[in-house]
Amino acid sequence: MAEEKGIEARVKRYHELTERALKKVSIKAEKGSEDFARAADFIAMTQNYFNDAKHFEAKGEFELALAAFSYAHAWLDAGVRAGFLDGKGDNKLFTLP
Repeated sequence: MAEEKGIEARVKRYHELTERALKKVSIKAEKGSEDFARAADFIAMTQNYFNDAKHFEAKGEFELALAAFSYAHAWLDAGVRAGFLDGKGDNKLFTLP
């Protein structure tokens, strides 16, 4: 099968990638701790950008969707890299510490 090209294909790929990462990641810290609150902020920022991206994708605004999916994934990746989130050792979805 030929590889899909173009911005719509990239949006689809980043949508799926970020969705998989959101499902896999978890918070490492104990509930109620400062680190838990920090980790929850990473998740919230991810979810906000992810929702924006889906909105732009549905409207056909693919450049904005791609940017928002990229930001969403970057928040998760940064949370894993910083040690607030657990990426379950998945070096395909995250830049592990």
